[in-house]
Amino acid sequence: SRIRFYEAAGLIGTVERRPNGYRRYAPEAVATLAIIVSAQRAGFSLDQIRHLMPAGLHWRHDELLATLKEKVAEIGAMQEQLARNKAQLVAVIEGIENRPEGIACSDNKTRVLDLMRGEGALQHRRKKD
Repeated sequence: SRIRFYEAAGLIGTVERRPNGYRRYAPEAVATLAIIVSAQRAGFSLDQIRHLMPAGLHWRHDELLATLKEKVAEIGAMQEQLARNKAQLVAVIEGIENRPEGIACSDNKTRVLDLMRGEGALQHRRKKD
């Protein structure tokens, strides 16, 4: 069904059925499917993939390289954001697990919420160091 979806989306050419009702795909179609699956795993949308596919038998090399470099930059930005998110969550976990002795849960809640907003993250890290 996915292959038929790609056909309908114009990512691979339409394939005729054989007399027995089965479709027979050319080796180029199999290679194109591998490119599509690989590009999707790398985070490209089907619309982006459609735009990047070779025109006829020729790839648009400059455009392809520019788009690939842009995707690498996007992934780098996502990694940086994920690292910040992770650090903030780790600080919150530490704030919950290391509740100061004698502090009420409601007061700790306020302290942890401040950590979640990032207000106390630096102070919390400095005290720990």
